[in-house]
Amino acid sequence: VLPSFRAPLASALRPGGSVQGRSGRAAPPFSVLRPSVGQFNMDSEAMSTCKKARAEAASVVSTDRLSNLPPEIKGDILSRLNVEEAVRTSTLSSTWRDAWTDMPVISLCDGNLARTKFVTLVDMVLLLHKGTIEEFDISGNKNYHDEFGRWMIMLSRKSPKSVIIKLNSGPRYKIPSCLFSIGDLEYLHLENCIISLPRAFQGFKSLTDLTLKLFSSTDKDIQNLISFCPALTDLILDSFEGINRLNIKAPKLDYLYVEGDFEDIKLDAPNLEVAFLSLDKAYQSVPIAHDKESYVKQSLGSLSVIET
Repeated sequence: VLPSFRAPLASALRPGGSVQGRSGRAAPPFSVLRPSVGQFNMDSEAMSTCKKARAEAASVVSTDRLSNLPPEIKGDILSRLNVEEAVRTSTLSSTWRDAWTDMPVISLCDGNLARTKFVTLVDMVLLLHKGTIEEFDISGNKNYHDEFGRWMIMLSRKSPKSVIIKLNSGPRYKIPSCLFSIGDLEYLHLENCIISLPRAFQGFKSLTDLTLKLFSSTDKDIQNLISFCPALTDLILDSFEGINRLNIKAPKLDYLYVEGDFEDIKLDAPNLEVAFLSLDKAYQSVPIAHDKESYVKQSLGSLSVIET
């Protein structure tokens, strides 16, 4: 209410009060407060406008809360989606345009995707990802030999802690030397591959879990790979070729699974608790007792040579 109208309104609101009209005569009490139909309509429109404004403001606040989340939180949210869906969120708004590039977990599967589309997706993810990749998982049933080398180079630059590669179509993939330079690896799972260690291999000092399936290698390379992983606790060697004598030296190993075409095994694993060995389709599950040295020799006696 404007100041010039405060006094007349106050007078009108008092019992028996009146307001002077333009002619100077007193108007009937409270006449000034009688609203017209037009005034009611204006008030109704104003209230509706206010409600809309409040709703829009609440929507903006909610949007801002999502948009202003820290990059690592957005990345964690998007990690719960598959990569293709996560990349699509870049169209939501400018603040989400690059959110997927901070995803800590990358899982790629060709599924029903055309080969060219999957190649483009993998290239884009590895090239544009800006944050740290904690876990990387790629699987596919198409041939990606032409692209595999550059994918591994880009991946090695991200220093992941967990790597799973399951590309099971076509000839075995030769694991490039750059993958063996990832010093922070804690989990490694490789399938349909050729293991050939580079001369400069320094080992995986933090690796605790190693799984190799459908692979080929040599006695020396597998021996060095295992012995250069001092923290190794779980080892799976499944369906392999080119290895005649397994020499496993792993001071912290407590679980061992071996299935393949080999002749002899030398086992130095003082903390081994469970071993499963398969040779020429003869299976045995071996619990290792506390007197490990003698018990291992007795339990694995079907193999031609056992040393602990």
